[in-house]
Amino acid sequence: MTFQPFLEAIGKQVDNTTYGANPIELYEPIQYIMSLGGKRLRPLLTTLSAHLFTDDWQKTLKPAVAVEVFHNFTLMHDDIMDCAPLRRGKPTVHEKWNANTAILSGDVMLVNAYELLLDVEPVHLPKVIKRFNRTAAEVCEGQQFDMNFETRTDVSQEEYIEMIRLKTSVLLGFAMELGGIIAGADDATTQALYDAGVSMGLGFQLKDDLLDVYGDPEKFGKQVGGDIIANKKTFMLIEALLLAEGETKEQLHYWLAQEQGTYDTATKVAAVTDIYTQLGIDKIAEAKANAYFAHGFDVLQNLPVAEARKKPLLDFADFLVGRES
Repeated sequence: MTFQPFLEAIGKQVDNTTYGANPIELYEPIQYIMSLGGKRLRPLLTTLSAHLFTDDWQKTLKPAVAVEVFHNFTLMHDDIMDCAPLRRGKPTVHEKWNANTAILSGDVMLVNAYELLLDVEPVHLPKVIKRFNRTAAEVCEGQQFDMNFETRTDVSQEEYIEMIRLKTSVLLGFAMELGGIIAGADDATTQALYDAGVSMGLGFQLKDDLLDVYGDPEKFGKQVGGDIIANKKTFMLIEALLLAEGETKEQLHYWLAQEQGTYDTATKVAAVTDIYTQLGIDKIAEAKANAYFAHGFDVLQNLPVAEARKKPLLDFADFLVGRES
């Protein structure tokens, strides 16, 4: 894979990053969640975007890890809100320690993210901090919309797409924009990188929704069917509620009305998955995800950069489209 050297450099930078030592109860959870790995797609997008314009892409490593630290901070707090038992196939921080520790360790991670961003050259730092602040606020806005949706029965597809744009996609957009800014790209180009990242982020999240239902538990790293168990307003559920009729609609509403703890979760997951399959929701969601990916590809293809420079980034984008985890 042409992006492998970038991934290895990021891995080394993550391993060499320290967050603090004492009290150990505060910092050990940070090392734990950062050691769980994951795809490292956000820092990878930063380094690959910088590589479009400079051979000195290594200067983006600390800022790229800042994006990864921020991302993991949001995961640590999101897992508490979602009562999630697993993250990347391992116990979540609040399960391994407790919720209060996860909240406090997450707070320190946000501080660490700013410290790592300070490695950006002074000429670029004001713009980077301003864009990071806006992005961080939007991620929180998206999470709040997501929580608001839990008590609503009238969430539209447009509202859902806007929610995932904020919660997930803007950070991917910022990751790519960050690489361009550090590499000295002009404003129009960094905006194009941002737009490509947002579009691919939408495709990524829709693919995630799909994998939550149809993914291989051994590869996915999270509880497959978790969205179904939680009645989470995903693209797939919203689409199913629009398309279901007759007995299928009755069955779907039956399972949505059941309170957790009153049914066998495997039975519910199997029943709702079968409804999705009958309605062709899997194919609809995959087509929607691929359309966003395709738009992101188009934006990248139109960048006035040599094809050899684009190849690692395009290869990674292609990997995201076909991922199973």
